[in-house]
Amino acid sequence: MKNRTLWIVVAVMAIILVSGVSMYNGMVNDNEKIDNAWSQVESQLQRRSDLIPNLVATTKAYATQEKEIFTQVAEARSKLAGANTLGEKAQADADLGSALSRLLVVVERYPELKSDANFRQLSDQLEGTENRLATTRRDYNDAVRSYNTRIKRFPGNIIAGMAGFESREYFEAAEGAQKVPEVKF
Repeated sequence: MKNRTLWIVVAVMAIILVSGVSMYNGMVNDNEKIDNAWSQVESQLQRRSDLIPNLVATTKAYATQEKEIFTQVAEARSKLAGANTLGEKAQADADLGSALSRLLVVVERYPELKSDANFRQLSDQLEGTENRLATTRRDYNDAVRSYNTRIKRFPGNIIAGMAGFESREYFEAAEGAQKVPEVKF
């Protein structure tokens, strides 16, 4: 009887150990998914940042008197390039989006610019990048949600606490991003 009880205790301990290792590995996988998703966001931010000088240069040729907007776009772009934290990047991203919106209003004022093949191509690429960026942000937030749920639910929260896993930050729109940008000429 004593031998049988020992085997039951060993079996229960083995099940708990295997389950704990499985939960830990799942947390590691989810954490890596978040890192990968964030690198995709950064990749799209970089792509957009690379396209903007070409778009600005092409637009500038048609609208040289709109210097303030070009300056704002350039400043927002450099702010994004220099951002280090998730919050700084989200704010810089919102500022750049706002500046780009104002730039597109300038484009509306110059119909001959919209018909230029180079401008159309750059605009299409920028629009595609914006769509990819929205998708990668969503994927990042989905990965964060999955991970944060895993480390907060029982018994995963016990393993997470022992292993030092902490909640990850969502990519959120910067304050005021829902406000329509004001365009002044």
